[in-house]
Amino acid sequence: MSAPARRTDAAQNRTRIVEAARAALAESNHVHLNEIAKRAGVGQGTLYRNFPNREALLAEVYRRDVEELVTAASALLAEHEPVEALRQWLDRVIDYAEIKRGVLAALEPTAWQDLVAHSHNPIESALGHLLDAGKTAGSIRTDVDAPGVLLLIAYLSRLDRGEWESMARPLMNVILDGLRRQDTDR
Repeated sequence: MSAPARRTDAAQNRTRIVEAARAALAESNHVHLNEIAKRAGVGQGTLYRNFPNREALLAEVYRRDVEELVTAASALLAEHEPVEALRQWLDRVIDYAEIKRGVLAALEPTAWQDLVAHSHNPIESALGHLLDAGKTAGSIRTDVDAPGVLLLIAYLSRLDRGEWESMARPLMNVILDGLRRQDTDR
């Protein structure tokens, strides 16, 4: 096997491991590395070569989710009207928040505080981009900004895990409805 083929295999293994960890976090805060290795179809040695400990793996899950969330804003705006792009992005935020809850519950406070601090500005910027597009199109209220919307979204973290499935999306819809411009002369 050539070196490029090995690198491709290694990258695929790493991706499978992260995806398996993400799936496990969606189910429970109690994530065991041997279960993740099994789900990913790799040996424990492969898992530990990629992620020396549980914290490194969970941090990578979190970073990838943030990256995907931030990247999605522009992609959604390229395909949809601003309000629909924002709606789909907020739907992704719910999925992201569910995983974030699992990651934060599984990490030591000092580790997750650093992760959250580094993700705040990119997420705020992506949301600001979506809001600005909606304001320009006349479909989003002009008196809202990304920090305020993030503050509203942050309250979803108060939901218990058992309430998440039934309440997160309806509450996010209330937030979206509140962001829409309500002019009657439109």
